[in-house]
Amino acid sequence: MGNLSDNFQDNVRLFDSVLGVGRSIDMVSRDFLIGGHKARIWVIDGYGRDEILERMGAFWLSQPNNCLENLTEMQDFANRFITFSETDVSFDADEIVTNVLLGKTLLLVDGLRGAAQIDAKDYPSRSVAEPPDGKVLRGSHDGFVEAVVPNMALLRRRIRDPHLTMEGRKLGGRSRTDAVLCYLNDKVDARLLEEIRSKLSSIDVHSLSMAQESVAEAIRPRQWYNPFPKVRYTERPDSAAASVLEGNIILMVDNSPSVMILPTTFFDFTQEANEFYFPPLVGTYLRLLRIIVFAISLLITPTWYLMVKESGRLPNWLEFLSSPEPASLGLLWQLLVVEFLIDVLKLASLNTPDSLSNSFSMLGALILGDFAVQAGWLGPEVLVYMAFVSVASFAQPSYEMGYAFKLLRVVLLLLTAVFDVWGYGLGILGILILLATTKPLVGKGYLYPLLPFNGKALRRLLFREPISRDNT
Repeated sequence: MGNLSDNFQDNVRLFDSVLGVGRSIDMVSRDFLIGGHKARIWVIDGYGRDEILERMGAFWLSQPNNCLENLTEMQDFANRFITFSETDVSFDADEIVTNVLLGKTLLLVDGLRGAAQIDAKDYPSRSVAEPPDGKVLRGSHDGFVEAVVPNMALLRRRIRDPHLTMEGRKLGGRSRTDAVLCYLNDKVDARLLEEIRSKLSSIDVHSLSMAQESVAEAIRPRQWYNPFPKVRYTERPDSAAASVLEGNIILMVDNSPSVMILPTTFFDFTQEANEFYFPPLVGTYLRLLRIIVFAISLLITPTWYLMVKESGRLPNWLEFLSSPEPASLGLLWQLLVVEFLIDVLKLASLNTPDSLSNSFSMLGALILGDFAVQAGWLGPEVLVYMAFVSVASFAQPSYEMGYAFKLLRVVLLLLTAVFDVWGYGLGILGILILLATTKPLVGKGYLYPLLPFNGKALRRLLFREPISRDNT
């Protein structure tokens, strides 16, 4: 569209047409007479803050006819007659249209060059309540919301440092989605920051309808076969603030309460917010317990299947593990069916109304538990092991990492069933190779600080250290 015309009526016709006045019922326009000059505003219903716009309109209408004498620039008008602080002037029609669709109010005045953009918007948003997947026993109980402006304020409240930088960007060819890079400019890795900027600038998509997931998929390495998550997400402002203070970069995307923490490594998923609201010894115990339980959840069913597949493999003191009760289905099929049913129950629970969720949980437990055993479909040992696996998956705060381990556990189980001990060994080796060859979005490597080795950083990830000057 180029720059604005010097003719007021031409500009009015342009914005009426492009913004859809009369075509879209939520696009509101209003004519004013300010000091004897024609004026017009455009604003999206639901974004504009009525009380602010009403006060400004009343102020403009009360001005005398000669108030705009000797004024030729909109910037001069803004300096004298617009009291709202978040106001700027533009001559670029494309930029103006994008900003109106973002919620700003557009003002044109006949005889003045340029257009005023008044950021008197108020996004529809829920309260900053604690996120359901990041609850803590102690500590703050607020959480990010779907708008980036209040999310930035939640971080500013925790980091009152002039070096805290909020760098805004627009992503998506048609959606023009707001994204914000948050970092400490005196502590961030400049090379890493430039790499993230380059990746964001290279995004070539029309829309980011799935917010942060769309961004992650647009910039991640092309490894479709690799299930390990390349990004760590959080909805907790305290966790995000701690990451920023450690020199990491936070990427906030509009319309999503989850923020991306970059760079992300495999060992970052060992940390969880609750550990830092307990003393260091208790926090270390909880972290090591989570790591051990999660590693066991990957290996327990393939290892048990390998041990009971053939008799005589176990020492006498473990003989009680080698005699699973007979059932209609073979042992391998029992394990696979329960893996499948657990996911079906998870998907069903997401779509179950809250008023019915308790009844659904009881019904699901009965179907997978006592009924299945009495009918002879499943053995009780299978349910015990799969119950442990299901509970252990929730010990890991990252759903993406939980499903990565699930897929690898199923593959390892199938390899063990086909190739016996050799399949089990090759499966373990394959998982290690997959980990070592995983490409992060940005950073030194997915297995850092193990590869390349950094003992101090690895110790901090495995053990909860006390608060110190350099450890936040």
